[in-house]
Amino acid sequence: MAVRFGLVGCGIMGADHARILRSDIAGAELVAVHDKDRGRAERVAADGCKIHADPGQLIADPAVDAVIIASPDATHAPLTRAAIALGKPVLCEKPMATSLDEARGIVDAEVAGGRQLVQVGFMRRFDPGYRAMRAAVTAGTLGNPLFLHCIHRNAVGPDYVTSDLVLANSCVHEIDISRFVLGEDHARVRVVRARPSRKAPNRQPLMMILETASGVVVSVEAFLDAQYGYDVQGELVCEEGTLSLDPHPPTRRRLTGLDGHAVEGDWVGRFAEAYRCQLRDFVVALNGGRFQGSSAWDGYVASLTAEAALKALKSGDTVPVTPGDRPAFYDAAG
Repeated sequence: MAVRFGLVGCGIMGADHARILRSDIAGAELVAVHDKDRGRAERVAADGCKIHADPGQLIADPAVDAVIIASPDATHAPLTRAAIALGKPVLCEKPMATSLDEARGIVDAEVAGGRQLVQVGFMRRFDPGYRAMRAAVTAGTLGNPLFLHCIHRNAVGPDYVTSDLVLANSCVHEIDISRFVLGEDHARVRVVRARPSRKAPNRQPLMMILETASGVVVSVEAFLDAQYGYDVQGELVCEEGTLSLDPHPPTRRRLTGLDGHAVEGDWVGRFAEAYRCQLRDFVVALNGGRFQGSSAWDGYVASLTAEAALKALKSGDTVPVTPGDRPAFYDAAG
């Protein structure tokens, strides 16, 4: 029997989740949607898909087996808690919560319920390149990791995104994926500001430097106004070799004196395969498999590390990252 999904939030990400569910995922069906803008909900809803005026009603709908939350950030924690209370699995876009208290509350509620229900939408864990890096670290084929260099560039960032939000909304992806690739937590973080670009004088490019407990150094360049496109790069440097992401498409373009690859305009195209695999594996987990993505605990640690990075940005100091011990519940859950 197909897993019946309800979708809260029908903007860019919600609409893409709906498209993937309908076109690429076996054993899944979108049966209900909600958006504050009913027009957007109507554009995403298909024949037989119910439109709910209230997100709580959608989550409580007995026809909905699982929930995807792609609504504004401030709604993520209360809607996730509502799904946990009803025993319904939830795939929640990042951030899982907008405060550490809310994030820890989700972890505590899930542990108290005794069943893993939450997956956070850090889709990079499903990208083939990052998975290859993780496999190399696990197998030790390149020796011990020493550095992980990350680049995160957007063409033009939204006007409302401040330097603070660069850490919370952009660098948080590198925070999570570096934990995934290296298989360990970060121990400390510092952040260096570059001078503002003339294209965005109110926002500064940032370099975040994380160190793990074992001494691996993770560098993250975050530049939201690179103009030329959306560009995510990564290089894992180990004792005996390196491994780099290769995001290039399968074709090269020669045009008006240039020879090279096209650059994606945004994250939806760059990580299209990761988004498909994320939803596919989520459905597999709901049918008796194991969760492969970021857990609620991972979501909490990502938020805690981002908050430490924000303190480092403001103070100019190196700030410790202290998530504490992972609940044994997540060891058993996967």
